[in-house]
Amino acid sequence: MDEPLGYILGKVEKALKGIANRDEERFVETLLKAKRVFVYGVGRSGLVAQTFGVRLVQLGVDTHFVGDATTPIMKADDLVLVVSGTGGTMSAIQTANIAGRVGASVVAITTSKNSKLAHAASQLITIKVDEDSKRAKYAPLGTIFEIGAMVFLDTVITDLMARMGQDEGEMKARHAIWV
Repeated sequence: MDEPLGYILGKVEKALKGIANRDEERFVETLLKAKRVFVYGVGRSGLVAQTFGVRLVQLGVDTHFVGDATTPIMKADDLVLVVSGTGGTMSAIQTANIAGRVGASVVAITTSKNSKLAHAASQLITIKVDEDSKRAKYAPLGTIFEIGAMVFLDTVITDLMARMGQDEGEMKARHAIWV
């Protein structure tokens, strides 16, 4: 257990240290200006996007997951976050292109700054994942990217909390409670 855990933690830390502070700052500023936020991703990347969306709702931000039956139409004053490790998932690229056509801000989180998704975005956050001989054994498929994106987005939440003057108690008041 020690070797895979140490490997994953080390790779995630290195990947996150590669994100420029100015990129995170710009993302937070765009989030704060947006009227609504839409999140999208497929598979595990989609789950990361949805998890971020839940936290935004808990902050009181009007947030929707693209593809849900109740998701409203995007508009120019909205922000669309698309999470895709490869940046090549067709539905992710289409979502970014459609959002861009209506004038929404499009933020992509991906591993490739040269991907089709990266080119469709107005802002890009790159989580670079180093390839080596142990990656497939200890962190198959998109593991490093997905964990890195999750941690990065949770740090964005703490930044938003501070800027919005909110604390955990206020977020708990918006937490889903099933009666």
